Amino acid sequence: MRFKLFITLSLVAVFALGSLSFADGTEEELTQKFLSRYEKTHVQKLSFITVHTNFNRINRNNDYNDFANYESNNFNSGNLSWLNDPLSFGMDFGVILSERYAWSFGFDVWSGMGEQLSGSYFYAPSGTTIENPQSDISLWGIQTGVQYYFYNKPEQSGELKSLALRSGVTVGYYQVKWDLWQEYSNLNLATATSEAENSTFEDSGPSIELGLGADYPLNLWGLNLGVDFSYLYLNFDQVGWYNSQDEEVVASFTGNEEGRVDLDFSGFRGKVEFKRFFSL
Repeated sequence: MRFKLFITLSLVAVFALGSLSFADGTEEELTQKFLSRYEKTHVQKLSFITVHTNFNRINRNNDYNDFANYESNNFNSGNLSWLNDPLSFGMDFGVILSERYAWSFGFDVWSGMGEQLSGSYFYAPSGTTIENPQSDISLWGIQTGVQYYFYNKPEQSGELKSLALRSGVTVGYYQVKWDLWQEYSNLNLATATSEAENSTFEDSGPSIELGLGADYPLNLWGLNLGVDFSYLYLNFDQVGWYNSQDEEVVASFTGNEEGRVDLDFSGFRGKVEFKRFFSL
């Protein structure tokens, strides 16, 4: 009887130990599968952030420069300057989408353009003397683009070990505002006489930019120096406003609709930026 009981208990013990060993093996396999699957689905994306300054070379042949020449002749001694080389500033955030492609999104704010003349000037169209006439332009926008690293590329660790070269295309959407002196002789495109004074001339529109760039590691706080050279197309062709009679009012450099001023900021631009890569 004791022998049978011993045999029975031994068989139960062997079966129990075997079951525990099998369970332990299954648990380890399940844990390993979960970790492997997590590692596959939770791949860190290499990202970057930049702050930049742009040097914009606006094409000399544009309506605003013609407007400046035309209106300068209407002042007894004042002279309005051309749009030349304004600066712009901005910030971008980007993600490395694949081995060599990157996507970015950011904003661009241009420094004040135009000027304010100091003093008293006789203005021929109104036949009056005006004080401190101004022509101020403000411009800002958002941009998004894709870049391709065709020579070297940032490492997944966020390091850039040597000079990297890239090309890219960027599209944006901009808003422009243009303030002129109150006595400016507007062109009213309606037949009725306008009773309203000058307001802010406004327009918005898209941009496109094509360029080449380079990134170089500075070996300081993980920063990289970026330099870009590109051509920007940005032209506003519906600049104007509506007075209290719902009539469109525009600026003209000929006194008629054919001379309606389009604010064209197209031209070559150079960018200097500080860039830092990080994992997200």
